[in-house]
Amino acid sequence: MKTAITELFDIEKPIILPGMSWISVPELVAAVSNAGGLGILATGPLSQNETRQAIRKIRALTDKPFGIGVTLMMPGAKENAKVALEEQVPVINFSLGKGDWLVQAAKAYGGKVIATVVTQKHALAAQKSGVDALLVTGHEAAAHGGEVTSLCLVPSIVDIVDIPVIAAGGFADGRGLIAALALGAEGVAMGSRFATSRESPLHQHVKDTVVEKDVEQTIYSKNFDGLYARVMKTPMAEKATRRPMNFFMATIKSFKAAKMVDMPLWKLLLGLLSQFDKIKMLSLFGAATEKLEAATIHGDLDHGVQFIGQSQGLIREIESVQTLMDNMMAQATEVHSRIGNITAE
Repeated sequence: MKTAITELFDIEKPIILPGMSWISVPELVAAVSNAGGLGILATGPLSQNETRQAIRKIRALTDKPFGIGVTLMMPGAKENAKVALEEQVPVINFSLGKGDWLVQAAKAYGGKVIATVVTQKHALAAQKSGVDALLVTGHEAAAHGGEVTSLCLVPSIVDIVDIPVIAAGGFADGRGLIAALALGAEGVAMGSRFATSRESPLHQHVKDTVVEKDVEQTIYSKNFDGLYARVMKTPMAEKATRRPMNFFMATIKSFKAAKMVDMPLWKLLLGLLSQFDKIKMLSLFGAATEKLEAATIHGDLDHGVQFIGQSQGLIREIESVQTLMDNMMAQATEVHSRIGNITAE
């Protein structure tokens, strides 16, 4: 299948693995790229040295294009982005911040840049900055999707930009791929679906739970990590999203987050005095990290919280990346043919 996205990134299938912390690791990134898609490494929980090692490990596992993801408002993100530029990573995907400098630096060596957006305003701003494509994240998505569903958000942004759009949020099979193409997108990103693949490091208990859950069993709330986010509906998640965490406790937990990304203690303390909003976000991030690690890494849904999209209700088995992508493309071909027959009558 050829679309503007496959041509742009020199890949075979218009299917993207987004960067998901603790899940989009080198092995999964390489598996998606080797299967013909584009794998994107998550750098959120990584230090600069870990990011560099992860990039080099991906290159040892595949000779296909791949990318890295950076959430610019988070601590350590800009430093990790600079590592990616030094390593001349083929694709850089940024979100929650201005990426003009990233675009300029990446294009100097022939790299491509994707901006993740959830509104028309941010889509236009990203296009103006010179990005090559947009990853448009709808309300159905795991973690930090927008307020508008993919069915409306994707075409509304396609209509106002001149660069390719990748649809994210609610896509998990060939039917979704054809639907996204019909909306004007040039490909799809699938977080929840790849998170439950065999190559994913997501704990097996969580994978099995995803298979059992339905589409309505998620929670969308701002109270978990400070941004509106979608998580799996469990008793712990309901408790964690009932009200914002006490800021004093969250600040204490922020020290863990600062340590994770190698932020010096003096910078954290200085920030508490001069950059309250940024440190508040770090505090909430630190508090959320503890629960996310418990679920994602250790499979403890009694004490942890798991990011998951509404597409969990479409996931009914755990397959290898190659198998699920092959099946997805076969289903997309069948659906396209069926629609063609309908419109021809």
